Amino acid sequence: MCGITGWWDLSASTSPERLTTLGGRMTTALSRRGPDDHGLWSDAAAGIVLGHRRLAILDLSPAGHQPMVSRNGRFVLVYNGEIFNFQEIRAELLRQGCVCRSQCDTEVLLEACALWGVESTVKRCLGMFAFALWDRREKRLVLVRDRLGIKPLYWGRQGNSILFGSQPRSLLAHPDWQPRIDRRALAALLSQGYVADPLSIYQDLSKLQPGHIAVIPATGKHWQLRYWDLPSTVTSSPRITATVAEAQTELESLLHDVVQRRMVADVPLGAFLSGGVDSSLVTALMQSHSSRPVRSFSIGFREEGYNEAQHARAVAAHLGTDHTELYVDAQQAIDLVPQLAEIYDEPFADVSQIPTYLLCRLTRQHVTVALSGDGGDELFAGYTRYLMAQQLERLFAHSPGWWRQSGAAVLRAVSPALWDILAQVLPPRRRPTLLGDKLHKLAQILTLSDVKQVYPQLLSFWPLGIELVPNSGSATASMLQEGLLAGIEQMQMLDTLGYLPSDILVKVDRASMAVGLEARVPLLDHRLVEFAWRLPLSMKMNQGQGKWLLRQILYRYVPTPLIDRPKMGFGVPIGDWLRGPLRDWAETLLAESALRDGELLNPAPIRQRWREHLSGRRNWQYALWAVLMFQSWRYHWLDGPREGISTQTPPP
Repeated sequence: MCGITGWWDLSASTSPERLTTLGGRMTTALSRRGPDDHGLWSDAAAGIVLGHRRLAILDLSPAGHQPMVSRNGRFVLVYNGEIFNFQEIRAELLRQGCVCRSQCDTEVLLEACALWGVESTVKRCLGMFAFALWDRREKRLVLVRDRLGIKPLYWGRQGNSILFGSQPRSLLAHPDWQPRIDRRALAALLSQGYVADPLSIYQDLSKLQPGHIAVIPATGKHWQLRYWDLPSTVTSSPRITATVAEAQTELESLLHDVVQRRMVADVPLGAFLSGGVDSSLVTALMQSHSSRPVRSFSIGFREEGYNEAQHARAVAAHLGTDHTELYVDAQQAIDLVPQLAEIYDEPFADVSQIPTYLLCRLTRQHVTVALSGDGGDELFAGYTRYLMAQQLERLFAHSPGWWRQSGAAVLRAVSPALWDILAQVLPPRRRPTLLGDKLHKLAQILTLSDVKQVYPQLLSFWPLGIELVPNSGSATASMLQEGLLAGIEQMQMLDTLGYLPSDILVKVDRASMAVGLEARVPLLDHRLVEFAWRLPLSMKMNQGQGKWLLRQILYRYVPTPLIDRPKMGFGVPIGDWLRGPLRDWAETLLAESALRDGELLNPAPIRQRWREHLSGRRNWQYALWAVLMFQSWRYHWLDGPREGISTQTPPP
């Protein structure tokens, strides 16, 4: 895993010295992504410089140094990621007369592009990647991102400059880049906690969308092509008609392959293990292919209701892994909060970013590569919200508006605090957390007039229609595929296209790269993704239980009692911390004057929720966290530090 960046002066008027100086500055900004090596390549006559930071995983020798020039001298590559079938591609290249000098996938990718072209090459690749290829003969830059968006790639134009990088920080290191906030992206961030592709928080800076290739000629007028498209794949692929036993056998065989391919590394390797279905399955399959105990890692919080470490420990003991766990107290997590703006250099408001970073930091002390179970919920219908939204949609279909309005009034007649007290009569295992706030959100959804708004509103931190960012337009763009899918599968598609690449994968990439750890996600092998979408929904959601077919496979390796329990998630008690040890930090960022600064935010609804949260009448932790993450990011990256706001760089 690595960091890539580059700058192309289309006017070709920049001196060689300035090219290398600024290219070096942009590359240094990504040093945490690649602590093992760095390189620059420039061509002053063309006005371009490419930079690379290396985290050495395959072929640790200097033969893997980047930027890398093809044997024919025509192409120059900077590349971030892993091609997990590079040995097969390498063998094919050798059969066609290509001579490879190294044992790394970088050279294979480069020579394949030189021989077959970019689009043909990436269609052959199994992996996660983002790369830039410079064509010296045609004076053309090509940017490519993997099918699912596992690896990031930002790019944009400022004047006569084309700039790109793995993270926005590399562009901020260039004096030509004038950062201006995109109000649409800010509104989306506050609504859902992340900025969805292709937007970024900055105007004139985009994320290359998953499965896309951008071609930029010397005129600067680019075009894009999509080499892989999930909705089209779903519509063109027939549903699996096999029996459950046959589908299970085929799925298990595919799972073994995707996991085994991701165990190839020339550095120590391990697994994130939470004790849930996805991470337990990945770890179990890793152990089945290993002659010695697999290294597994988990963290736990001492706060009640936020600790899954004991479940991970039980699974690890059963599988026989070499397990390492770390129990984190509240202060350790709280100390990290002011540093999040530095780690996630685009504002990001998923509270599980905190434990994810702490887990990555722990894991990096022992290994350089870790496999995770991300993607299982989206592919195999694992989120409990799918069932909730389905039930709500049925309610909308069979009840008149006046009846839903009356139901909403009843739910709102009881305060959230009283609902929480009433919930105490339920046994702890069946007692929902934050029941009162959830019922009041349900009341808000019941007042909607359009069933299409149900799922987006279920995911939103703020009610539809509240203008938090003046002149921003719509805060939430629907990505539902009209006429393609319905019900739960439509929600899965929405999450796979939006939430997965723009939240889950961003979270894992930034947290792992901040400590120089490569995170691999075997469940997002595109072959497995395509297979999952061919399965009938009944093999994924069965009698109200998600990931049904995955579970049947997992039960062959781990006893049912160790797995079957309510889904907990990977969170922290942010709501309590905002009323306690984080209150002063939050008050600094949520002060009326701070919210009005720059005329980007509407302070009134934010201040109202802050007061309600402090009083204990409501728990607005997620809505407030989104605002706090933006404010903290803005003062760190754009306006400079303010009193009471730490900008300390997190330890490696």
